[in-house]
Amino acid sequence: MMLLARAIHFDESDQRIFFNPARTGEWAISGGFEFSNWSEADLTGKARQAFSNGWLGVETFGRVTFVAVTSIEPAELEALTTQLAQHFVEVYGAPSVEAALPVAAEELAHMSELCADHDPNTLLTVARELTEAGVKEQFRSIAPADADLEQFAIHATPDS
Repeated sequence: MMLLARAIHFDESDQRIFFNPARTGEWAISGGFEFSNWSEADLTGKARQAFSNGWLGVETFGRVTFVAVTSIEPAELEALTTQLAQHFVEVYGAPSVEAALPVAAEELAHMSELCADHDPNTLLTVARELTEAGVKEQFRSIAPADADLEQFAIHATPDS
């Protein structure tokens, strides 16, 4: 079973703190590559928030504070890889989707490796800082039992 992470929201805060918030349930990756050429001057307001602790949604290319580890099907991963490669062409000037596919696959593999150490439903956070060597990322996990997801779940009954 291969694991990846989906965007999760517990409240509306991401709607206020990110220019472009990710959609609940979309697949997400670290997305630290977006900040590779940033300097302290770039770290203001909502851009600083995205840099400091935002995961990158791979459908809206918006940011989210929390992601939850879950399994992904091979066909979904393949479609996601193509979608990310297309983003690299449209936003970062990659010469073609074919040329961008290995880079997209590497980004998704990195996220999958990060998720592989955790049980499904584990929450992950990211913290970034700018160092002399570039962007440094640290990841933290919150086990499902510690997160008490039950309080956030909405349960439907057959008659509701």
